[in-house]
Amino acid sequence: MGSQGENGLHTGSIAILDGFAALQYELLLFAAVFFAIGMVDELAVDAIYAWNRFTGRIATPRLDEHVLTEKPLSGLAAVFIPAWQEAEVIGPTITHALASWPQDQLRIYVGCYRNDASTIASVAVASRGDSRVRLVVVGEDGPTCKAHCLNRLYAALCEDEARSGKKAHMVVLHDAEDMVDAAALPLLDHAVWNSDFVQLPVMALPPSDSRWIASHYSDEFAESHAKAMVVRDLIGCAVPGAGVGCAVSRKMLGKLAAEEHGRPFSEDSLTEDYELGLRIHALGGRGRFLRLRTENGRLVATRAYFPDRIAQSVRQKTRWTHGIALQGWDRLGWQGNLLQRWMTLRDRRGPLAAILLGLAYFLVLSGTLSHLAADAGLGGQFEPGGFLSILLLVTFAGLVWRVLIRAIFTGREYGLRQGLLAIPRVLVSNVIAIMSGRRALVAYLRSLRGAPTIWEKTEHRAHPVLSRAQEEMA
Repeated sequence: MGSQGENGLHTGSIAILDGFAALQYELLLFAAVFFAIGMVDELAVDAIYAWNRFTGRIATPRLDEHVLTEKPLSGLAAVFIPAWQEAEVIGPTITHALASWPQDQLRIYVGCYRNDASTIASVAVASRGDSRVRLVVVGEDGPTCKAHCLNRLYAALCEDEARSGKKAHMVVLHDAEDMVDAAALPLLDHAVWNSDFVQLPVMALPPSDSRWIASHYSDEFAESHAKAMVVRDLIGCAVPGAGVGCAVSRKMLGKLAAEEHGRPFSEDSLTEDYELGLRIHALGGRGRFLRLRTENGRLVATRAYFPDRIAQSVRQKTRWTHGIALQGWDRLGWQGNLLQRWMTLRDRRGPLAAILLGLAYFLVLSGTLSHLAADAGLGGQFEPGGFLSILLLVTFAGLVWRVLIRAIFTGREYGLRQGLLAIPRVLVSNVIAIMSGRRALVAYLRSLRGAPTIWEKTEHRAHPVLSRAQEEMA
């Protein structure tokens, strides 16, 4: 009886493992097909970029920074900076901006909250009585959402314009932790004459004490803002806003405000900055992505530190995924021609990518366990077969290609060492994408049942200006 029972248990275990192996096969086929589709999508962007780079249609021109910065601005440039609990970074941002942009036509509007005395004090100290800085106190207790603060800044600008009788030429958006580029303001001032919306690149500076979490943003922005955004601009698609280092013509901002009862920034969106460029494009406005370097090779871009702790990074990317992929589907739908819808689909693939990545890592782990079980004589191992084997080889080659491309773009901007580190940092990017994608899906499903959508602020504890000063002193 004992032997029969053991045989029955053994047989049952084999049956369960064989069933699990069949499930693994189906899941692997599902994942491989969608990874292959994603690979084709990325290769299409790579091909467009490579061909136009080879033919000279894509290039990074050099500009004479001295000639550009010495010219006066063509009109008033209003810079909007929303700030909630940013006492540690807002001071260096304002001080650096005032020093980098000495133009008299500059007006920096900083939005603070009445219950945030420390940030208000930091703004007051950093401005040092400079009339180009306008402190705007939001009448409600913070925190609200970023768009709410931006709309209050827009109202303050309208009040100033009514008093002076002079309208601004453009509005530039920045965050409280940004280190602006000296050439950015005159470049945007020039570009806005022929465009309604202009976006400059963002450089996520790799802090020395966060080689993995914070630095993975360096890899993502290096590739996105050197390739994907350049391709979008080239093929005439809408240029989404990054929320920093971007300018909107005053006329277009007024048109957006007229459509939304005087509030041009969408307060019910988690990613009002991303939507800004798409809304302008939908109104027939022209958006541009400008990528230029100075004569000494410096990329004209907004530089900043990004979250260096995984919980903060997951919260930030949850907001991006929720706002762009899920809210965006509901709020903006599918607009534009076929190329625009292709780019919109790329923007909204975050939740699906999170599912596929999670599934891929599960299959790697379960496949290893199944292999060990098969070696022990318990069954459960499966052979991929002809079609699936070819598909797996193709997708693996695509993975190698993607990692190599990311390393090249990172290395070009940050040096060989960071380019090599970008290869293992792909794992960090994937893990954070899985965690934020799951969190975004849960939050979105809750919102469908009536739960409020919460705008979660990213904490900032360090500023590139301060870090550079400390390095110079050391």
